[in-house]
Amino acid sequence: MTTGDTPPPAETSTGDESPQVEGKQESGAKHTMSPRALQVLAVLLIAVLGIAIAMQVRDTDSGSSLDSARPTDLLALLDNLNRREASLRQDIATLQATIAGLEQRGSDAAVDEARARLSALAIQVGTVPATGPGVVLTISDPAQKVGPDVLLDAVQELRAAGAEAIQISGREGPPLRIGIDSWIGGQPGAVIVDGTTLAPPYTVVAIGDPPTLAAAVNIPGGVVDSVSRSGGTLVVDQKQQVAVSATRDPGDTHYARPGN
Repeated sequence: MTTGDTPPPAETSTGDESPQVEGKQESGAKHTMSPRALQVLAVLLIAVLGIAIAMQVRDTDSGSSLDSARPTDLLALLDNLNRREASLRQDIATLQATIAGLEQRGSDAAVDEARARLSALAIQVGTVPATGPGVVLTISDPAQKVGPDVLLDAVQELRAAGAEAIQISGREGPPLRIGIDSWIGGQPGAVIVDGTTLAPPYTVVAIGDPPTLAAAVNIPGGVVDSVSRSGGTLVVDQKQQVAVSATRDPGDTHYARPGN
């Protein structure tokens, strides 16, 4: 996640390789993947995604570093993000292929397990809607002084507190799903999220443990205080059921492919 007036170039996992699911057939005998093995494999895939998100937050913690970066550095960052996105799509395709193979072999328990893990991965990537307990942040900005850095801090604090799905919306228009390559820029009163300009008030919906998420934005000197210093107010509502309806289209990469 980056902040700036223009979308930052992208990055990929450095050294993290996505696990591959291999459906092997021994000569003269069928070999079916056990539910336990499939569960371990899917957990590894989701762990890789979590590492990728953590690295994204860590590596793009300050928009000012992008402003002063050399063109060659920006091109390298873009290539890295393209590779990471391609790797995540490959993870999903691999699980889909595993499900198809298991269905042909009639392993119902393994198919159900693979479908559950695929759904979890799709939620992390942002390609499907999600529901669950969480928080709704309402940021009022009557003076239009709440800048993109405040919204970026809110997203990063929620992610660090374990948010599994996040969306942001403004006064008008549909909500926008936050992904690992999302960026926030613009200026106070006209914050840009992934190329779409939003006007206050802003609404941030996050799925996760409500008390933990609420505490993350209420820490002294944190997001609530930042909004207050800008002349705005931030209201945190903890709910047992919230909906993240926005989805992301990962699109196709033209050059990047998962590393071997």
